Amino acid sequence: MDTSTGIVVPAQLVYLQKMLDFVTSFTKKAGFDLKRIHEIELCVEEVLVNIFNYAYPATTGDVALVFQPGPEDTLEIRIQDTGIPFNILSVNDPDINAGIDERQIGGLGIFFVRQLMDRVEYRRDHDRNILSLFVKMPPQRELSGG
Repeated sequence: MDTSTGIVVPAQLVYLQKMLDFVTSFTKKAGFDLKRIHEIELCVEEVLVNIFNYAYPATTGDVALVFQPGPEDTLEIRIQDTGIPFNILSVNDPDINAGIDERQIGGLGIFFVRQLMDRVEYRRDHDRNILSLFVKMPPQRELSGG
């Protein structure tokens, strides 16, 4: 994996499947197993749906999804938007031990993102939310000569 690759779409729910197809295609080519691909898809979907629904309450904007090599043999999945500032890391984990009637609504998807990714980072750079999800690259398999 020598270069970055990405896609930019309007931050609208109708573009979700296009983004997820991009994620699936890239992660398959990168050699991730099916279980890990589904985990990555789930996390990216959670983040994108939140952006589509909440980032641009009074206007419209775009969302960018970029795959690039990360540190220490990881893949960085960078999701960027110019919507309202939102730091995913500032959200408290839900009380998963509380009874169903005692739980607060929301926050479970973000909890899954933080649990399933190897590392999550957020920064606000000028007018952009930049969320980086890091996943360890799968071990490279050597081709055997028969």
